[in-house]
Amino acid sequence: MLTFEQKLAIFDSYPELERREVSLGRVNYHFEESRHDKKSVASHLHPNGNGFVYAGLLRGYETDNKGLVNIRDYSEADLRELVSASISSLSMYIPDTPAPGKRKKKAAAAAGAETIWTNADGNTLSLRFEEDLWYLYAGLQLEMAFETVEEAEEYLAEEGFRPAGN
Repeated sequence: MLTFEQKLAIFDSYPELERREVSLGRVNYHFEESRHDKKSVASHLHPNGNGFVYAGLLRGYETDNKGLVNIRDYSEADLRELVSASISSLSMYIPDTPAPGKRKKKAAAAAGAETIWTNADGNTLSLRFEEDLWYLYAGLQLEMAFETVEEAEEYLAEEGFRPAGN
């Protein structure tokens, strides 16, 4: 288990995070550039080693009802991966709610759609449509998000990926 000081050093190494002292010796870290209402990346880091990181927009993490992950027993590598993913998820553009009608039918048809993409090196990415956006995943790790499937496919082609089986 990392000490309180080690955890603070990890969070302090992210220049985009703003450190805020709170009650009982605890510390929070905020990401002011968040494109969401949520700005807290770390909550209630405590001298006893306890603390929480926001993962409400991420897959593959066990969160509480507020989207927080307890980081008490995290290693440095795991904590850095989670913090980077949290910042990335809060950085993503959120489009305005689409007008009812045409887009709703298109979204319903695409809901749950997933395609697998591979490159010459054997790397695999999955492209999934979820909640009005196209998300690109490397395993459980979110890589990018796109507003349209055309944008996503253009990016994948530029990066040397092809649909699996092609």
